[in-house]
Amino acid sequence: MTVYFNGNFVDKDDVSISPDDRGFVFADGIYEVLRAENGAFFQEDLHFERMARSLNEIDLTSVDVAAVREAIHSLLYHNDLQDRLAKIYIQVTRGAAPRQHAVPTPPPDPTVYATVAPHTPPLDKWEQGVKAILHPDQRWARCDIKSISLLPNVRATTAARRADAYEAILVRDGFVTEASHSTVVGVFDDTVVTHPLTNHILPSTTRALLLDLCGAHDIPVEEIPIPEADLPDADELMVLGTTTGVMPVVQVDDWTVADGTPGPITRDLQAAFRALEPA
Repeated sequence: MTVYFNGNFVDKDDVSISPDDRGFVFADGIYEVLRAENGAFFQEDLHFERMARSLNEIDLTSVDVAAVREAIHSLLYHNDLQDRLAKIYIQVTRGAAPRQHAVPTPPPDPTVYATVAPHTPPLDKWEQGVKAILHPDQRWARCDIKSISLLPNVRATTAARRADAYEAILVRDGFVTEASHSTVVGVFDDTVVTHPLTNHILPSTTRALLLDLCGAHDIPVEEIPIPEADLPDADELMVLGTTTGVMPVVQVDDWTVADGTPGPITRDLQAAFRALEPA
């Protein structure tokens, strides 16, 4: 496998990262995930705008984002994935320096890494829907940054897997924020409801697109936190993400969502979403 590493295309086995890298020592870095079909990236502008924002929020401004963007296009061809569905992972850390909490002065060169792999969409799950669990939101207070510090997400996802569930819906102070690796959306009385953009959720590119689609299809939207106690009253429930797409949730813990099948608004949004994907 060929990867992109600090400006070069190299074999993955030849990549060497210092044990002093601040990403390894402090999780001092950010990441981004995209998908592509036949060489075309889905929502490319939104992803790189978010990547630039995350870098700015952690004061890591020496990264040439345009160069990384150009590199991932070439990376598809280096791995013969230009004619297939592919998933792209980009990670940027503050680089290697002697261990100290404060950012070194002058700062080290950042470590930039990107890899691609074939992507298989979850077609059966889109059709049938999935189970989720409720889990405490134990993350930090800057969830709007796409940080590589994901231990609470890892624990929540692991809890979901152990419960034979697809996702963990996170609850903070009695309200749903998002899920361990996706946005949570409910439908109540024909209105799409999702948490507003705050420091407690990631500014999801899929969320942004879905809300645009709601506007285009005259589906009312409310950006308000969903009380945990109201979840069993949802007519429909879904989670959203770059590789998740628009995923129906038909069971939460031991109770079913409505009649236990994907609802009509979910189906309409799935169809509208997939119609926008690269041909």
